[in-house]
Amino acid sequence: MFSQVAILIAGLIILILGGELLVRGSSSIALKAKISPLVVGLTIVAFGTSAPELLISVKAALAGSPDMTMGNVVGSNICNLALVLGLTALIGPINVNANSIKIDWPVAIGSSLLLYFILKWNPLLNVWTGILFLTILISYTLFIIMKSRRETKAQILEDANFDIPKGSGNVFRDVSFILIGCVGLYYGSDWFVGGARDLAMLLGVSERVIGITVLALGTSLPELVTAIVAAVKGETDLAVGNLMGSNIFNILSILGITSIITPIAVGAEIIRYDLMAMILVTIIILPMMLYKRVIGRISGGILLLLYVYYTYSVIT
Repeated sequence: MFSQVAILIAGLIILILGGELLVRGSSSIALKAKISPLVVGLTIVAFGTSAPELLISVKAALAGSPDMTMGNVVGSNICNLALVLGLTALIGPINVNANSIKIDWPVAIGSSLLLYFILKWNPLLNVWTGILFLTILISYTLFIIMKSRRETKAQILEDANFDIPKGSGNVFRDVSFILIGCVGLYYGSDWFVGGARDLAMLLGVSERVIGITVLALGTSLPELVTAIVAAVKGETDLAVGNLMGSNIFNILSILGITSIITPIAVGAEIIRYDLMAMILVTIIILPMMLYKRVIGRISGGILLLLYVYYTYSVIT
């Protein structure tokens, strides 16, 4: 069991480092090419930070473990809104941005409901589903870019707490970062998925359980660490919007790209229980956001209890 856990942890570390190098290298090149930091933040950075989840989902689907793919995405979304947001609110109250209520939440719940009804109709995500999801994602991204340009010239990278280089350094270094990052993502995802599958077999639990617990928590660690650091510094203004955006990207991008590469057969238990739990948590967030436009410690405690209860029920 020690070797499986060691491979799992090593894969996760390499995944995170690979994603970081990919973001830094590609962002630096984009800024040198005079591409707007706003566009960099919404495209390259968004893709780079979600690359670990994407690689894990594709690897799991190709390896014949669709429950691990869906469990990773659904579990990560629940983890973002229940665990990460709950812990952040417990450390300090979170101010809710108006755009989080008007734009991010409706798109997040809309994406979740769309996924649910598609799977209720046909429990197979295929190439047409992927095209639909990517079309919605591109439209949403373009809308956000145009809206942000109209409303403010503040860099979204700053708002999202991204530490992106200002285009300094040489191109060779940036290309090296990208190549090393891609290699890290490839092997990291391979070890992470392999370690998770071996651990599931060793513990005698389903791949769905491993996907929703171990994989979901592992791939949400960067968001968790970032949110806690921001909460300690008192910089939580856009925490809700950022986590909602991550959930939107998980559904539309990760499931969209993965289902185009290979069809994803989704188990009935995930549709009936896990997807409903994801939708329920997303709905519960709304009144918390609307009440004084602040998510306080009581709300944070409720979200944490929901996450603990859900995780316990999945495992048992």
